[in-house]
Amino acid sequence: MSEGKKADLGALRQRLALVARGGRGSPPALPFGVPAIDSALPGGGLARGALHEVFGLGAAEEEAAEGAGFLAGILARLEPKRPVLWCLRQADLHAPGLALCGLAPERLILARARNEVELLWAMEEGLKCRALAAVVGELETLPLTASRRLQLAAESAGITAFALRRRHRGALFGAEAQPSAAVTRWRIAACPSRLGDEPGLGRSLWLMELLRCRGGVPARWMVEACDEAGHVHLAAALADRAETATPRIAAAG
Repeated sequence: MSEGKKADLGALRQRLALVARGGRGSPPALPFGVPAIDSALPGGGLARGALHEVFGLGAAEEEAAEGAGFLAGILARLEPKRPVLWCLRQADLHAPGLALCGLAPERLILARARNEVELLWAMEEGLKCRALAAVVGELETLPLTASRRLQLAAESAGITAFALRRRHRGALFGAEAQPSAAVTRWRIAACPSRLGDEPGLGRSLWLMELLRCRGGVPARWMVEACDEAGHVHLAAALADRAETATPRIAAAG
């Protein structure tokens, strides 16, 4: 296909997506409120009405606790009066932990699937409901075709979708290298906490990596974990060491 025809096809897809959204343009991006992060993202923030992937690191992918906390902070600020559909296979979502990152438990609608085929179906169906703020799916695998379907569904409805990748015990690492139609890919890893005012207690720190961003710039930042308003903050004392920070990797069991 010639470059001209490719451009025409891309323009046609954009027009069709615009018609499907009732003539509305792309919704404004959701800023993190941290200039160093927002400047790496086109539009100055996380694209709404799009698919985003979130990974953990190493064996921590089994629980995906840091990734869930990262998403909770985003969802706390994304259409805060609307519910969130969270699709999962294991009934181990820790609502109090999400609340600490700003996501109120009463906003959650949980859909438990028996397998990933059902889970992907639930995500697609959820993206047809314009009353939702977002759709989250805990996925071990995300084939390229499935990611394209989710991306198109999110674009058409203007609802943001998140694939939280959970690696089950015994599964292979390296899923972040697989092709995907997601607009962004993030990796969130726990780092040694910084001591606070109380003895023995430390503030949670994350190494937040933007692995890939369509039209953006891959980067990494050392941040304090989401606060109760859903915001992350650069770890000022460690900001200049973000490139060399060593994340904490849970021991494989």
